[in-house]
Amino acid sequence: MKTVTKLGAFVLALILVFASSYVVGRVVGPAPAPAAAATAAPAEEEGPGGLMISQESMTLKVLDDTFQAGKRQTLAFQVQERDGKPLLQYKTQHDKLLHLIVARHDLSNFQHVHPNLGADGTWRIPLTFADAGEYRIFADFFPAWGIHPTTLGADISVAGDYQPKALPAPSNTATVDGYTVTLSGKLVPGKVSKLALRVSRAGRPVTDLEPYLAAYGHLVALRDGDMAYLHVHPDGMPGDGKTKPGPEIDFFTTVPSYGPYRLYLDFQHQGVVRTAEFTVDVGGPNPPPHGLTPAEFEKAKKINLAGGNSADAGVGGGTGGATHGHGG
Repeated sequence: MKTVTKLGAFVLALILVFASSYVVGRVVGPAPAPAAAATAAPAEEEGPGGLMISQESMTLKVLDDTFQAGKRQTLAFQVQERDGKPLLQYKTQHDKLLHLIVARHDLSNFQHVHPNLGADGTWRIPLTFADAGEYRIFADFFPAWGIHPTTLGADISVAGDYQPKALPAPSNTATVDGYTVTLSGKLVPGKVSKLALRVSRAGRPVTDLEPYLAAYGHLVALRDGDMAYLHVHPDGMPGDGKTKPGPEIDFFTTVPSYGPYRLYLDFQHQGVVRTAEFTVDVGGPNPPPHGLTPAEFEKAKKINLAGGNSADAGVGGGTGGATHGHGG
């Protein structure tokens, strides 16, 4: 290759790098905001949570890891800060300082509970793990000094005769205690999707749902395999003048990838909270990495598959060497 051609390829590579960096910055990195705006808190934590036991200078510490299947015991844990001291101050989210989600690794035995915070910074709640196996607990909370909610996760081993359960087949209907909940809407990886859950009883729509935790329903999604956690709040709230108490509860959420998910809807009627469970198989493809558009991602893949030679990839120029990127 001539020197001029090599220089031209090098310049093209730089252009591609800087162009991609600009696109990524525009998509996933907001422009610098004034210092006063830094205190504004987003409504939700971005992306799935619960995959890490430690994040943003906080660690979820389970204080007793000896549990027996079918036995009621007190689960005690702390959210510890960087210096090892327990976090003591929290912001209220949906009427509670902390929401605790419990599920076995096969996504069975789901519980959504609310422990009590002691003066020593320890959260405690009596729990029964119905079956033996590996469980994950998710602490969903908003530190008083934070700018968004945080979800930390930790595993718990429950002793006993372990009998794994297969993930139930995908279905858009679920029944619980004589209630039928129908799910409509399609989840698309990387995009905001609307889900509508309609509650009926004995064939009649339920139009007098009761507020539970400042909403007519709460939806949790767990991804099969790694238990990535999404806590989704409904569109509208009781008393806002436009949100009806059923039969339909609308949610907007974004799933990070394709694959099977388990959805759990908590709703309250006649003083009792019930949970309707669904399996949803989300279709692909996954969204491109780094905030790239599908077209930009396909171009990058062609360059990488050509050994970093953009001329061979049919996109003009040539870098003369391999590049670092993500294949599809």
